[in-house]
Formats: sequence, structure tokens, C-alpha cells
Amino acid sequence: MIPVIGSVVTAFFDSNLAGQFIVILLIVFSIMAWTVMMGKYNQLKGMRDYNLRYQRYLAQLPAVLQAQRNVKGAYATLTREAIEAYERSSGSIPEVRIGMVENALQRSIGDCVTAYESKMVWLASIVTGAPFFGLLGTVWGVMDSFGALATEKTATIQMLAPGVSGALLTTVCGLLVAIPSVFGYNYLLSQSKIMVTELENFASSLADRIELEVRDGTEGRAQ
Repeated sequence: MIPVIGSVVTAFFDSNLAGQFIVILLIVFSIMAWTVMMGKYNQLKGMRDYNLRYQRYLAQLPAVLQAQRNVKGAYATLTREAIEAYERSSGSIPEVRIGMVENALQRSIGDCVTAYESKMVWLASIVTGAPFFGLLGTVWGVMDSFGALATEKTATIQMLAPGVSGALLTTVCGLLVAIPSVFGYNYLLSQSKIMVTELENFASSLADRIELEVRDGTEGRAQ
């Protein structure tokens, strides 16, 4: 392991300034990618836990319109928006009030989806950009190495090897950043899509339940 680290360090110092800058930049990208992946994973897990708890809470209530509103989570947000839309339309016929509830749910779904997918663009950018930065460093380093040999009367592999190895280091770093990032991105994207589907299903069932409660006259405290 130590010889590998030593060869990497040697390759870093053998690369030109552009290559060293790109390697450092890729290290920063790697830190950003892992921070985003871990933070997003914890965020989605927390959101799902809130949603499941609130869903169990709603199942125990005799009427959705009696639900608490100062609770965290996307499901709680949808329920609060639906109740407030129903109360704002007080005095209208039931069909209008139910339509207001459905419109409010659609708007709230959009806000929640934005929260689910927040910061994913940063991860997607790193996945796409890291290999290209690595390739740029490699091409630049190889070009610089061959350009330096042009001034020499004789060229040997010993003269060319250090510059080429330093140039190839940027490609290695780019791949080391991109490979785990693409797996993390695909996993988090699939989880967010699943949660969006669950959110839409919850909103649909919530609207149906409110409509049934209104028509049955069991809306409780709602006006």
C-alpha cells in the first residue's frame, strides 16, 4: 500500500501545474460528492421516517380534517395544505371545496418533489464533469511532456515516463471521483423517484378520504 501511495505522490509532483491543479480540484469534487451523497441519504431516510409515522397517525384519526398541522414531513405538509384549502373555501359547495383541496395538493406535491431532488444536480454535475477534467489533465500533461522533448536532441522513455505518469494521474483521479458518484447518484435518484410515487399515492388517497368525509358529514371541526 505504501509503495502505491509513494508512486501516486511521485506522479503528482512529476505532473505539470495544470495537472496538479486538476488533481486538487478533483479531490475537492470527491469531498463534495461524498458529502452530498451522505447528506442526501440521511435526508431521504429522515423524510421517509416522518412520512411513515404521520401515515400511521392519520390512520388512527376518525377524520383527516382533525389532524394536527405543526408536524414535520412531506405527508404532514400535504395534509396541512389540504385542510387549509378546505377551510379557505368555506361557504362553497362541496365540489368546489374538494377541487380546492386537490389543487392545493398538486401545488404541495411540486414543492415536496423539489425538496426530494434538491442538491442532486450537484452530484450529477460531478458524475459528468469529473472524467472530463481527468481527461483534460491527461491530454494537457502528455502534450506538455512531448513539447518538452522537442527541445532535446535525443529522447528516451526515461525522459518521457515521469511526465506521462503524472498526466495519467488526473485520469485516475477523475475515474475515482466519478465511479462511486455515479453509483450513489443512481441509488439516490431511484430512492427519490420511489418516494415521489409514494407521495403522489398518499395525496390521491388523502383527497379521496377528505371527499368521503365531507360527503358523509364526518369532517369534524372543519368549516
